[in-house]
Formats: sequence, C-alpha cells, structure tokens
Amino acid sequence: MAAQTREASFADLYTPKLVTVLREGYRLADLKPDIVAGLTVAIVALPLSMAIAIASGVTPDRGLYASIVGGFIVSALGGSRFQIGGPAGAFIVLVAATVARHGVDGLMLATMMSGVFLLLIGLLRLGTFIKYLPYPVTVGFTSGIAVIIFSSQIKDLFGLTLDHEPGPLLPKLEALAGAMPTLNPAALGVALGSIAVIIAVRRLRPHWPAFLIAVAVASVAALLLHLPVETIGTRFGGIPQSLPLPHLPPISLDLMVDLLPDAIAFTLLGGIESLLSAVVADSMTGRRHRSNSELVAQGVANIVTPLFGGICVTGTIARTATNVRAGARGPIAGMLHSAFLLVFILVAAPLASYIPLSALAAVLAVVCWNMAEKHQFATLVRASWGDALVLLATFLLVVFRDLTEGILAGFIIGTLLFVHRMAQTVEIESGRPLAQADLADAPDGARERYDTAVATDEDVVLCRISGAFFFGAAASVGAVLDRIGAHPKAYVIDFAAVPILDSTGAATVEGFVGKARRAGARVFVSGARPSVRRVLLAHGVRMPEVVFENDAETALAAAHAAARGEAVAT
Repeated sequence: MAAQTREASFADLYTPKLVTVLREGYRLADLKPDIVAGLTVAIVALPLSMAIAIASGVTPDRGLYASIVGGFIVSALGGSRFQIGGPAGAFIVLVAATVARHGVDGLMLATMMSGVFLLLIGLLRLGTFIKYLPYPVTVGFTSGIAVIIFSSQIKDLFGLTLDHEPGPLLPKLEALAGAMPTLNPAALGVALGSIAVIIAVRRLRPHWPAFLIAVAVASVAALLLHLPVETIGTRFGGIPQSLPLPHLPPISLDLMVDLLPDAIAFTLLGGIESLLSAVVADSMTGRRHRSNSELVAQGVANIVTPLFGGICVTGTIARTATNVRAGARGPIAGMLHSAFLLVFILVAAPLASYIPLSALAAVLAVVCWNMAEKHQFATLVRASWGDALVLLATFLLVVFRDLTEGILAGFIIGTLLFVHRMAQTVEIESGRPLAQADLADAPDGARERYDTAVATDEDVVLCRISGAFFFGAAASVGAVLDRIGAHPKAYVIDFAAVPILDSTGAATVEGFVGKARRAGARVFVSGARPSVRRVLLAHGVRMPEVVFENDAETALAAAHAAARGEAVAT
C-alpha cells in the first residue's frame, strides 16, 4: 500500500533550523567546531563588511552593524543550517543609488520596506517562485554587478582626486580618465600589494584569511612607511566602539511612495541572493533548506537591522561557503560570527582607523573578479542563441541602464523563449498516418481492427495531441484541427499524452467542438486525465456535445457506431 503524503504544516515550513538542530541534540562537542567556523567567517566578514559599506556610499560601521545584527537574526531564525547573513556586493549598486537620491535615512526606510515585503513573500509561501529565475539571468546580473562594482573602486585603487563621481558607467569612466593626472603612486602601490598578498595567501595557504591578512599588512606598511594614502580614519574618523541605540528613520507616506521602486529592487535581489546562497549550502552539505522560512528570517533581519543603522542584509554565498568549509555544525556558527564582530567593535575599533581605503578597494577588486562568473558566462554565450540573448540582455542592461531593468528584461525574454521551446514540443497527429503508427506500436496487434477501420472509414478522424497543451501551443494545434480537409461524421481527440491543459488550450478545443457540431459531426475525447478533464468541463466541453471515454480504442468504437447512425451512450 502506497504511503500517503502529508501536507506540510506551518511548523514544517517555518520552524527555524536552529530549533531543529537543538531538538536533534546539540552537544558541547558540536560547539567547538561552531566556534572555529564562526571565528573564521568573522575574520572574512570583517574587511568585506567595511569595504562593501564604503563602496555603497555609507560609513564602514554600517556594514559591520548589518553583519552583527542582521547576521545574527538570519542565523537564529533562518531556514538554512549554514546561511551567513550580512551586506553583499550585489547590493552595492542599488544601495549607492538609493543613498544618492534619498540619503541614508531614505536607505534605512527602503531597507525596512523590503524587509516587510520579504516577510510577506515568505508567509505567503512564494519563496519557491523566486527560484524560477533563469540561470542566464543570474549569471548576467552577477557579472554586470561585478563590472559596476569594480568601476566604483577605480578611484580608491588609484588614489584619484575627484570632486564628483558620476553614477552611470560611461560618464564615470570619462570622469576617472580625466582625473588620471591626480594618480597617487602610494595608493596604487598599496592596492597592488594587497592584491598580490591575497593571491599569494590563497595559493600557498588557502585556509588562511587572505583578505584580513592583506588589509593588516597594508595597514602596517602604510603606518610604518608614513605613506600618503587615505585611510578610514582620515575619511570617516574611524568607527564607533559600540552599537547605536535602535531608532526609527523619518517615515512619511510620500517618502515611502518615492522609495517603493528601491524597496522592490532590494526585495527581489535579496530574495534571489539568499535562496541561491542556501542552495549552494545544500549542495555542499546534502541538507535541505526551508525557502519560505529563510525569506521570513531575511525579512525580519532587514526590518530590525536599519533600526541599528545597518544596511541591507542577505545571504552571502562566499561567507556561507566559508562557514561550511570551516566545519560548522549549525546556525550557532553564524550567530557566533556576529558575536565575534561585535567584540571587534567593542575592543579593537580604533585599529580600523589605520586601514587604507586602497587596500579595501583591492579586496573588492578581487571579489569582483570572483563574482564575474567568467567560465559560466562564456559557456552560456556558446550554449545556444536563446541563452546568449537572455545573458547579454541582462548583462548589458545591468551595466548601462539599471539592475532592476536588467533582471526584469532577462526574466521576460527567458520566459518567452521557454514558452516558445515548450510550444515546439507539442505535437498533433491526425488521420491515417496516426493509425499506421499505432499499428506499428502495438506488439500484440490489439489495435488492428481500429487501425483498419480508420484506414478504410473516412467518416472517422482520430487526432492525438501529445505534450503540454497551453497558450503557447494553442495556435498551432488549432491550425492543424482547422486544416482537416474532409468532413467526417465523428472525431476522436486523444488526450492520453497531454499532461497539462490551460484555459487557452481548452478554449481551442471548445471552438473546434462548436465547429464540428455545426457540421453535424460528433466529438469523442479519450484518455483525458482528471485535471485535464476538469479544465475542459469548466470551458463548456461537456456532454452531450462531447463524449468522454477512458481510452482511444473505446472512443474509436463509439465514433464508428455514431458514424453508422447508432445510438451512443453519453
């Protein structure tokens, strides 16, 4: 007897993985690897959080606040055992644009709005649909973001003096080219040295924290050699040694309306990025995350983090992968990573003042190189013209227009191509060729008398539809039905190979039934599964105009009887 599947309950969908891990029996032996993993991730997150915040147009402490508060909430409430939350490079472009238009307070409100949207998406169980974004779109926008982020770091990499740096790529490059005479050799040397240290550490000691080592070496070198480079201290005055008290940003209806596009962009990107990161963690560990629970946690994190001055939070793929490789056992490792970052703020915040901005720009330059997904980009360009079109449209729009436009355009083009490809898989056969094919496919000859009848009796036409009969294929199927030249007395439409039927397909069948009825012909439908039959009935394809039979053989027998003028049971 087959086991019955139970519909997932609210607890099944939304219980945080932290609760699951504790129920399984979390022991002291599990705490040690979680401490090691949390410390490892914190060391990686420390320079990245500050670098991402600076690149986003805000002070470095806001990136740390996001990792501390948001990272803790994501791990405590999330649907993934290993997800690490914090500021992500993918948000740099959106955050910087929002800050430029609405200021930091506007950014805080937009982040809270996106948190509410993510929370609702999770509670409405829409998390599954976010994962339907085509792969070429994710590669295109990730590569496009990498280009934009790198272009935003050129100023600090070269130590250029620039009064105003434009946002769009081409004007930005023109302004940077014009500022090249102000190049600071010391800043460029620090940047190149930091990149060299990162590469060397990753090659010689891949388990060591390359980013933190590079930033530390650059800071010591700049301090001891008295290099004339800009630092966190000279630009921002350092970072605070405590978390700020929670407070709400200014809220007004007009401002919320103005911020709605930004909040939607944060929501879309945050949902995609967090679920992709959770999928990566699943593939590395063999575990399964709860997508809707993860989105709820991301929503709560983005509501609470701005209260403490933090920027947008999402699941971060690189830090999550580091957490897994460091041996984490569960969400406590992510919570400890936030605790270690808090300790850094409380104890060692003054040291951040000596970090050269060119060193942090070097860190982001390496991140961009890794983000670009060069191999996947080249593979998709060669794979097919459809994938290449989706990829390039997304990439070019992200780079030269807008991130949201790029994602939406790529998704729409990808969806249209999918519909086109699915429509090509639908086939319809009718008349004598179908009968011969059926005869060849019947090893025991059980269908022979029906095939012979079709071959000799022009009063009955058998049509077989195979594939998903939906709006993309309705026109081609309808055209074949309309081209049936003879005027038989009965039609048999076999739906045995139709797994899906939508309203457009049902309307096409309804139109054909009406045409046959006006011509005095009977229509028999065979093999329609319950879900297909329900759609047909809902659109008026029902008895007595149509007779439903379980299989083609029975329908053909009834059709021949109707053609001979015999009564047919309905």
